[in-house]
Order: sequence, then structure tokens, then C-alpha cells
Amino acid sequence: MRDTKDTPPVVALDNAEIVYDRTFLAVQGVSLEAHRGEIVALLGPNGAGKSTILKMISGIGRTERGEVTRGSVSFEGEEVTNDKANKMVGRGVTHILEGRRVFEDLTVEENLRCGLYREGRRLRSHKDDYEIAFEYFPQLEDLLDVNAGYTSGGEQQMLVIARALIHRPNLLLLDEPSLGLAPQLVEDIFETMREINREEDITMIIADQNAKETLQIADHGYVLEGGQIELSGPAAELTDREEIKEFYLGGGSDSDESQYSDVRHYKIRKRYN
Repeated sequence: MRDTKDTPPVVALDNAEIVYDRTFLAVQGVSLEAHRGEIVALLGPNGAGKSTILKMISGIGRTERGEVTRGSVSFEGEEVTNDKANKMVGRGVTHILEGRRVFEDLTVEENLRCGLYREGRRLRSHKDDYEIAFEYFPQLEDLLDVNAGYTSGGEQQMLVIARALIHRPNLLLLDEPSLGLAPQLVEDIFETMREINREEDITMIIADQNAKETLQIADHGYVLEGGQIELSGPAAELTDREEIKEFYLGGGSDSDESQYSDVRHYKIRKRYN
């Protein structure tokens, strides 16, 4: 882990409460940090608040009538609570939403080209624009003329990550990148994300139900349940905790599936603390 003592975190939530439509409390009392060059894991079942946190960091949550009503969100030491998405994009925040949001009727190349635009303006125009995409996902170079809707789920996940890289983000938010992918492909993509993090110095927050793969590449992790953080700590320490092994890593077995369906409403803290 890198020395971050003298610099503010890239992004931080301080005792944040997030409410939708002024009535539904989705997240309460959440404090977390991601420092420069770190990978931070957000773990927990569906409905735990992982996606909500990412959306309020990126500003997308504002378009869905979400609001931080207490606490604060800061980016590189500047308070950005409830800032809109266009402002966060301007700060270098890129958000990959759940579900591999490709433009299905556009070719792979046209999808990649979208990464060159910010607020409707093309940022660059150079033959090496796609170099970073092909460096980490060389398979895409052979698919440039194929409509994205005809590519496989794995190729689409590579495409959305590559498109985000072309944007040259400072902070990359990934929501359920393992969703619907074969175990070996998940392992390959997560290993590539770790390589991107190390080589490009891109800070990442990954929200995923696949605890095994996410903790393997993360520096720090947070486990959410019911909109609150139940556990947090260095990823290696979380992996070694008995409650994580039992409920999130299949009892420490080599199972490729690390899902949460059997413990969706189980409170870790009640049993172990």
C-alpha cells in the first residue's frame, strides 16, 4: 500500500446519509476513503447501498432524486457534496454502471470513440487515442467493426472498461463488473484491473458481490448491510476474518461463487461483535 499520510484521500464520505425522493433512507452514517492509487472494495448483498454510494460520488444519483442529506462527500480535499455528474466528470471521475452499458447499435470503435468526449466536446484527436484500450484489452482491436450488441458479455465488459480508460480518469468507479460472467473470465478481468491500477495509477472503487475476486485485488474493503458499514479494514485482514470466510467466501473453500443469497438479511455485527 502506498504512503498517503501527507495527501487527502481522492474521495471520502464522512458520516454520509443518502435519501431518495426525500423519503427513502438508502445509506446512513457511512464513512469511507479511497486514497491515491488504491483499489477499494465495496461488498455486500443486493440493496446494501453499494450502488447508491457510487452514484452519489459520481453525481449520477442526483439525476435519480438522490441526495446526501447529512454528512459530506469530498474529492481531493474539496467538498463536492451533491455536485452534479458533469462537474464530477470534469474532475476526472468515471463511473462504469452495472450491466455493461454499451451502445449496442454502434460498433466497438464507435463505442470507444465516446470515451474521447466530455460535455459534448472531443478532448483529443490522435491515432494513439485507443492505445491504452488495446494495451490492456488487445482482443478489442479485432472487433472494431463489429456492432457492440453482437459481442459476448465478456467482450462488452472489456469494452466499457476500455472506453473508460480512454477518458483518462483519476477515479474509476465500477459497479458489479463480475455480473453474469464466467468465473475464469472474471478472474482475468479483475487481474487486468489490478494491472491498470498499478501501471496507470488510477484509483478505483469496485462494488461487487464477488468477494473472493474483489478482495484479492483490493487494498482496503468495506462490507455493507442495510445501508451501513458493518466491517472495514485492509483487504488481507478482511479475507482472514472468520465471518468473511463463512458468509462471503464460502467457508474458505475454492468455490468460484462468492455470492450473498443465503445471508442477505444476516447481520454480521450481531453475531460476531
